[in-house]
Amino acid sequence: MQDFKKLDVWTNAHEITLSVYQATKLFPREELFGLTSQMRRCSASMGANIAEGSGRKSRPDFMRFLHIAFGSACELEYHLILARDLKYMDSTMHKDIEGKLFTVKRMLSALMKSVKRAEDSESA
Repeated sequence: MQDFKKLDVWTNAHEITLSVYQATKLFPREELFGLTSQMRRCSASMGANIAEGSGRKSRPDFMRFLHIAFGSACELEYHLILARDLKYMDSTMHKDIEGKLFTVKRMLSALMKSVKRAEDSESA
């Protein structure tokens, strides 16, 4: 369909992933296979699913991967709260990543609406 690197939503999701990797370097070692791993995987999943979906040949496939990316964003939102409440992350870092995450969620939502409108106009 399109080059994922040209999508602003992918660029922002990638930035979040980089921020999450930096933030989780500071987490306790015993969280390496727990919260650290979970946060890294769901943050990377956002960009990976946007990329994979954009390489699909149909809008329904693209939409499916956008939904998965959105789910990963919701998962990360919870993990950020948990990391903050466990004092693994200071409130400044939490607010920074959370703000970026809300932007990505809004962008994903808008993109899904746009893809849905395009699907609906094709089937009409």
